[in-house]
Amino acid sequence: MLFRLLRVQLRPYGKEITLVVLFQFVQTLATLYLPTLNADIIDDGVVKGDTGTILRVGLVMLGVTLIQITCSIVAVYYGAYTSMALGRDLRAAVFHRVQDFSVQEVNKFGPPSLITRSTNDVQQIQLLVMMTLIMMVAAPIMCVGGIVLAVRQDTALSSLLLVVLPVMVVAVGLIVVRMRPLFRLMQERIDRINQVLREQITGIRVIRAFVRDQHERERFAVANDQLTDVSLKAWLMALMFPSVMLIVNLSSIAVVWFGGHRIAGGDMQVGALTAVISYLMQILMSVMMATFMFMMIPRAEVCAERIKEVLDTEPTVHPPAKPITPERRIGELELRSVGFRYPGAEEPVLSDITFTARPGRTTAIIGGTGSGKTTLLNLIPRLFDATDGEVLVDGVNVRDLDPAVLSRIVGLVPQAPYLFSGTVASNLRYGRPDATDEELWHALEIAQAREFVEAMPNKLEEPIAQGGTNVSGGQRQRLAIARALVHRPEIYLFDDSFSALDYATDARLRAALAEEITDATIVIVAQRVNTIRDADRILVLDDGRLVGSGTHAELMTTCPTYREIVLSQLTEQEAAA
Repeated sequence: MLFRLLRVQLRPYGKEITLVVLFQFVQTLATLYLPTLNADIIDDGVVKGDTGTILRVGLVMLGVTLIQITCSIVAVYYGAYTSMALGRDLRAAVFHRVQDFSVQEVNKFGPPSLITRSTNDVQQIQLLVMMTLIMMVAAPIMCVGGIVLAVRQDTALSSLLLVVLPVMVVAVGLIVVRMRPLFRLMQERIDRINQVLREQITGIRVIRAFVRDQHERERFAVANDQLTDVSLKAWLMALMFPSVMLIVNLSSIAVVWFGGHRIAGGDMQVGALTAVISYLMQILMSVMMATFMFMMIPRAEVCAERIKEVLDTEPTVHPPAKPITPERRIGELELRSVGFRYPGAEEPVLSDITFTARPGRTTAIIGGTGSGKTTLLNLIPRLFDATDGEVLVDGVNVRDLDPAVLSRIVGLVPQAPYLFSGTVASNLRYGRPDATDEELWHALEIAQAREFVEAMPNKLEEPIAQGGTNVSGGQRQRLAIARALVHRPEIYLFDDSFSALDYATDARLRAALAEEITDATIVIVAQRVNTIRDADRILVLDDGRLVGSGTHAELMTTCPTYREIVLSQLTEQEAAA
């Protein structure tokens, strides 16, 4: 999985990878050549007292060192560039895929997990690529070249490698094989910490209101301890570096011991022993570099699987192969025998919903909790796709509509409106960046938000925190309504968008809307009877089915469900008024 992902993602960077390999190859050859030159200085220069040889070979060593440094700098630069570019591309790929997800796919993974996959998981793969380009290119060349040159210096002493290398490979292999399942669990624990943190930061007001600070501290402590426990279970990884260093040091002692005896017997020169020690260190260091890679591969492989899982998930809401643009945009909405069922669910959320909402008229939807009101509204802008029937806008099935056209025709104010970090003006212009200040103020006036925005120190340029947490719930709803008004769609969908408003503000806002958007189609989902009683048509949902349709007066006599909802909020006299 990891290598398939890298093969695809690194394809555009073949030139940079080639340069890294080329310069690493030259740099490694230079590194391998230096111990031989050092042996020549000792044996032909220092031992024989030949100053000319010392100067000549020393200058060659200086030149080789300069080549080594230059090649290393260039290789590291292109290696870093490639790994950073890979991280950028992976984050972009995950982000664009998530942007195509419907709410269904987002809920499947969960926002905390998607954030972890876009950040920590990508970072692990990015780090692996960086270390691979810098280390793994040099490691095999240094290992093979070191063995050849060590044998050339002294074959008998180099035979120690036949014992050292297998011992090191076996020790590293046993540790790496045991680490992979622990790394997967570690990434899942990071997901959990992100989830808890996100909930606590988002729900800080609720936590304070219920004085649950201690409970949340304990909850975070559990998630934190679980991650720590998994990390501590990876204690085998702590053995990796000490094991390698132990083998390296014991090998050095063995070389010096046997090499000393060979020098004493006249079978070897001092310079050759120095070179063999250097080559042994290079060989073992190359194995240690590979060890670092093996330490990182299991975790990176788990991260690659998690990223690939996101990239391979097909959105349930597909853009049309041949987008259609309506012949005329008037905002007529029609649902024909619409049904919706979540994957694997035994019962549908919606069944056989049929109605038409026309321009210049207000259609209201009311029903008990869980009756499917919000789900029904979400089918219109294609946050979900209906599993049965058709949703048509201006005579065209929304599945066939150009998504850009659909977003211009339909304006949704969700049940829990969301404001982005920025300013009041940037939020209002979210759907129409070219809107003038006059248009913003006009929309704020209709949404009954002008008064509190004018009271802000910076007015339209007043900062808004992420999620709109620095304004009240009612202010947030009115700003979201103003944002939809600035967008000027042909169909307005209000999903219980007046719930945080007092009755007087609710009434003023609905009156202003009725005067302003006389030629648009308005669909309102609401729990308050007073909010929808004057609608041209009221639809009553019960357990996902349409059980009533008509005006307030008609439904009071023909629909028991509607009558029950009304009388739970109003007296008989108020309902008849």
